[in-house]
Amino acid sequence: MIILTVEQTIQWMKEIHKRMEVNKEQLTTLDQAIGDGDHGINMERGFAEVVDKINNTDYDTVADVLKSAAMTLTAKVGGASGPLYGTAFLKMATALQDKEVNQQNFKVAIDEALEGIKMRGKAEFGEKTMYDVWYQAAAFLDSEKVEDWQELIEACQATIEDTRALIATKGRASYLKERAIGHVDPGSMSSFYMFEALVSVLELEV
Repeated sequence: MIILTVEQTIQWMKEIHKRMEVNKEQLTTLDQAIGDGDHGINMERGFAEVVDKINNTDYDTVADVLKSAAMTLTAKVGGASGPLYGTAFLKMATALQDKEVNQQNFKVAIDEALEGIKMRGKAEFGEKTMYDVWYQAAAFLDSEKVEDWQELIEACQATIEDTRALIATKGRASYLKERAIGHVDPGSMSSFYMFEALVSVLELEV
């Protein structure tokens, strides 16, 4: 069964932008605590550029939409976030090239995105980065058939809460060592909003 069409993928990008816009200040506040303080601003601007690009382009496949988003984020988002999210969406696009997006193919795409984030960010699970949330999403999709997409949101939320207790070992947050404990990683939170946006689009079609 196809779970994601071209139209839904376009809507997914638009829903991500809405969430980045609404939560821009929250993401920036999180980043001020343990990072550069510009994550919310960068993510909102980046996905505004993605939506602008999408609104002025015709797409034939899901992979085309994801590749377009990837290239835009890489070019327009500063810091580490642009290249990391750009890599994730580009890996997904490559995995889904010339394929319909059923659950199995989507799982493979998320696995590829996870590997891309790992390689680009030199990250492992449990290091208080966006990788933790993508890892949880990939693990969720390992189930044979997803019955309730809300469970993906719950799994990602639980992972975000887990990151509070972790010492960051990557990025600027790693400089804080134990002082990073108690803070949510901003990349984990923005990743959560991406998957929340995805579920909102998928559930519209149920």
